[in-house]
Amino acid sequence: MTTIVAAIFVFGLLVLVHELGHFIVAKLTGMRVDEFAIGFGPKLWSRKYGETLYAIRAVPLGGFNRIAGMDYEIIERMGNEAEENAEDDGKPGGWKRYVPSVSRDNVVMVPDEEGAGERAYFRRPVWARMLMVLAGSFMNFVLPMFIFFGIFYFSGVATPSPEPVIGAVMAEKPAAMAGLMKGDRILTIDGSEVTKWEDISRQIQGAEGKPFKLTYQRDGEVRSATLIPEEEPDSKRVIIGITSSADIHQPGLLEAAGLAFQKVVFVLMAMVGALIQLMLGSVGAEALSGPVGIVQMTGEVANQGILPLLNFAAFLSLNLGLINLLPVPALDGGHFVMLVLEGLRGKPLGPKAMYYIQAAGVTLLVSLMIFTTFNDLMK
Repeated sequence: MTTIVAAIFVFGLLVLVHELGHFIVAKLTGMRVDEFAIGFGPKLWSRKYGETLYAIRAVPLGGFNRIAGMDYEIIERMGNEAEENAEDDGKPGGWKRYVPSVSRDNVVMVPDEEGAGERAYFRRPVWARMLMVLAGSFMNFVLPMFIFFGIFYFSGVATPSPEPVIGAVMAEKPAAMAGLMKGDRILTIDGSEVTKWEDISRQIQGAEGKPFKLTYQRDGEVRSATLIPEEEPDSKRVIIGITSSADIHQPGLLEAAGLAFQKVVFVLMAMVGALIQLMLGSVGAEALSGPVGIVQMTGEVANQGILPLLNFAAFLSLNLGLINLLPVPALDGGHFVMLVLEGLRGKPLGPKAMYYIQAAGVTLLVSLMIFTTFNDLMK
């Protein structure tokens, strides 16, 4: 139950913020938004304010803005017109409506104004449509700024303490099985004195599988335990399953804001680096996770508390914003590239070309989702 509630909260928050970005800029640039929806499928709740219907739908794994003029309609051609006609809107430097045919049959596809006139999406200037397309990812970058700021300002900034005091004990690891607990101070390892945290790592490296005696202090009482270090499969490091305690620094408003900005930049750079490694083949595709894996991770993080869950939501938001900017058809980045081409050509790509480009993008995304879901189920 915790996993379901946490997943709905996280996905709902990310989608709400993303679609809100598109919605606000669409309104500010004069587009008519007919529906603002969170989720897909049947409506659970809806209410109309002004010209826009606001709705919550049954499947909380996405959302959308229905903007007039983003869809196409099929109309019958009259006679043997040329393959492409243009209707000038009569305004100096205005938009020209191109009507390319989609086949040799007697039909064409044209942008559907839906009665919006100059407020239709395709009638707005290219720069306005660019801003609207990019606004979703922009909001996904802004949200983590607020989340990190709140965590830093209200909970403080934790930095690892150099003291040899245990901050956390990992379940089913040598330290946990030996009875060590949070707050214990390590005194010696096999008779060698431990004065700082790095002494622990230094003394157990290369000792996997070899038992050693450890003395520690708890509530003023000195105790001892025998542990057998183990090697971590991924990092190949020798561990006993403990992490250091932390010193908490309470930053002011400006410092918290600066730290939040630094963290957003750091995480984005790390994500860009990971994407580059993935494209170069340095990281295997099996490392990718899809919706199933993300829901599972969300549940695991939620069990640790609200702060770890908010932190995870911030990371997912940055990931969503970055992925959406990739120049892949059907993603915001793909739409942006199409608008750049329109600006350079002075006219949009024909609906037939747009149809095949979007179909290729959707096919790619669906294939990727199937692959990552299979990955998640195999883990």
